[in-house]
Amino acid sequence: MDKLQFISNQTKDITHLGSIQTALDAGCRWIQLRVKDQSFEDVLKLAEKAKTFCDSYQAKLIINDFPFIAKEINAYGLHLGLNDMPIEFARKIVGEKMIIGGTANTLEHVVNQIKEGADYIGLGPFRFTSTKQNLSPILGLEGYRNITASLKELVLSIPMFAIGGITQEDIQEISETGMYGVAISGSIINAKNPGNVVYKIKKILC
Repeated sequence: MDKLQFISNQTKDITHLGSIQTALDAGCRWIQLRVKDQSFEDVLKLAEKAKTFCDSYQAKLIINDFPFIAKEINAYGLHLGLNDMPIEFARKIVGEKMIIGGTANTLEHVVNQIKEGADYIGLGPFRFTSTKQNLSPILGLEGYRNITASLKELVLSIPMFAIGGITQEDIQEISETGMYGVAISGSIINAKNPGNVVYKIKKILC
């Protein structure tokens, strides 16, 4: 798995597909299409176009929350939130080969996701972020340290991505907590030079 995951975002200035194109041009090769409050048909259309974009860059596409769409377009993976379909049900839809990631905010969440068969965890939020509604309690560096240490004590292991309001300046300290990688959105699409940001982040995470 790439250690840098880009989460698509739509604002008044950019569309989901526009944000994905920006991330791909900047060097991201692990893309998550995260669309909320749109119909199945609209998300499917976006996913088909996003898959075409990613294929042209030899990038991996993850679909958030829509297992049937992930299967339909032959996505690389599926990501499920805490209130989405259980991983075991989604696995029956997408099959054994597709990777499935899960969102977590606590040690209990992480342990449950591991037991359900998650391939990776999106652990957060690191700090407040406006890209997600109904935000879970903030974890910060201390939260990451505590959860990674507890997993070691339980002799459990899974790649975990820090997510939620992360900036380029946070990457070094986050990497020192035992997290596998980071998932980022705004820090890339809002950058004056997205390619430079991605290069520096990858250099720290490698």
